Parts: sequence; structure tokens; C-alpha cells
Amino acid sequence: MVYRIRAHHGMCFSFFKGMGYSGAFTENMWAMKKKLAENPEVELLCGVDDVCVRCPNNEGGICISGGKAESYDRQVLERCNLSCGMRIGWNDFEKLVRELIIDAGEREKICGNCQWNEFCKS
Repeated sequence: MVYRIRAHHGMCFSFFKGMGYSGAFTENMWAMKKKLAENPEVELLCGVDDVCVRCPNNEGGICISGGKAESYDRQVLERCNLSCGMRIGWNDFEKLVRELIIDAGEREKICGNCQWNEFCKS
């Protein structure tokens, strides 16, 4: 099974603690986190993904905050030297995000204006 994952969600999963846009979104996030723990192949996207299916900002397959989210996706891909549509093992992607963005202190430069930013600081 190949899961479709927005590139910036590679950061979100590192900090997810059960908070979300809605109960359905949070449940789906936990379910996806569990699936990704098995190291499946993922297709990196710059648009709605398997996490977004339960997001209230997803209106008919289009993210209503798309410009901001797409900017986050592009920056993650750029810093990890990856591209939209690329397939990679989840653990490899997670490692790149951790090393090149989170551990390098780049996360807040990418998504410091996100409404969930405060949860990612701790």
C-alpha cells in the first residue's frame, strides 16, 4: 500500500499529540500515524492527501488554505532535495525531515505562521 502524504505533514507527524481541526481529523491522524509506523512507501504530494480526507479545510479535494500549505510542502521538498510525486519509504522521509529541518532548526522558518505552531515548540 502506498500512502499519499503532503510533504509538510512529515513535520506535523513529528509533533502530533492528539490536537486537530476536528474529532474526525484527529482520529484519522492517529490512524495514519499507526500505518506510517510500519514504514510503507509514501507518495509525496503538494496537495490534499490521506490525512486531509478528514480535514474540515478540505472542500471537494481542494484545501481552502491551499496557498499556505502548498508553500510549506514546497519548502520541505526543497530542503530535503525531493520532489512532488516522488515515492519514498516513510522512515527515510521522516529521517530527512528530522535531520534537515527539525534538528537543523528550520521548522519554524517553514511553518512558523501555522495555527498549530505553538504545539510544535515543545
